[in-house]
Amino acid sequence: MKQTGSRPSVSPADRQFWVFASRLWPNWRDALHILKPDTVIRWHRKGFRRYWTRKSRPKGRPQVDIEIRTLIRRMSLANPLWGAPRIHGEVLKLGLVVSEATVSKYMIRHRRPPSQSWRTLLENHAADIVAIDFLTVPTATFRILFVLVILSHDRRRILHTNATGRPTAAWTAQQLLEAVGLDDAPKYLLHDRDAIHGALFSRKVASVGLNEVATVPRSPWQNPYVERVIGSIRRECLNHTIILGERHLRRVIGNYVKNGNKYLTWAFMEAGHYGAIWDPRIKRFYQRKKAKAHILVAKKAVANKLARACYHMLKRGEEFDVTRAFS
Repeated sequence: MKQTGSRPSVSPADRQFWVFASRLWPNWRDALHILKPDTVIRWHRKGFRRYWTRKSRPKGRPQVDIEIRTLIRRMSLANPLWGAPRIHGEVLKLGLVVSEATVSKYMIRHRRPPSQSWRTLLENHAADIVAIDFLTVPTATFRILFVLVILSHDRRRILHTNATGRPTAAWTAQQLLEAVGLDDAPKYLLHDRDAIHGALFSRKVASVGLNEVATVPRSPWQNPYVERVIGSIRRECLNHTIILGERHLRRVIGNYVKNGNKYLTWAFMEAGHYGAIWDPRIKRFYQRKKAKAHILVAKKAVANKLARACYHMLKRGEEFDVTRAFS
């Protein structure tokens, strides 16, 4: 191409102006470029990645129809015990061709039941546990007597009590055998590390199939139920009586174990009396018992219902439900 116009002339003043302007704006050459070299390189790398991503993309199997997926989910929800092989067989019977892996992929995953708590585990084994312990009682002549308490963890039931001035391993083992029996003996015996539970005691205990479980030294909290019973015996009975001797102590402990706390019995009898007056559900229960038996038997039945309801309230931490208690 030939130059059509003449080259513009540049005067010394123009040169000085552009020199001065270039010093004020050193990067003026970058404004003349539409694209920077870094932009071109970045676009190239991005295009390279997209090209090979598209070229390397796996084609795979065709997607399963939405109707088949819905059917698999419905069958797994309606039959939670069915596994993938069973559902796969049922789908094949309908004339739908799918693999077992596909069925397993689209099944509904049912939540497994939660594991039982430690409290539930201990409650399930409470019927197989028996605990024993001693408490000391001073007499009027300043002698020390020992009371043996044998407690079943099932419903915290006192199996046997006895008193003596000189407890031995043979005597303790004999009391235990009389309490648990030989046929329906529990599996575990919980006791502390007293010296009385020695070799002779262990042999007699093992003869009836009991497995000994000893607590850690100076840890009464590891045998809590029998410790609570001993505390109740002290607070409600022995702290209000001066013991004269072994016979007197056996009679006092025997009456307490047989009849319980008389003040608590009176409280439940009073609660049952007023409940039968003010609550219609308790009143209906009381009237049914009264029609079948004596009036005193009906009052005791209401008191017994209230006592059992209080026991389950304290055990489970639930509120009182009069409909459930007197249904």
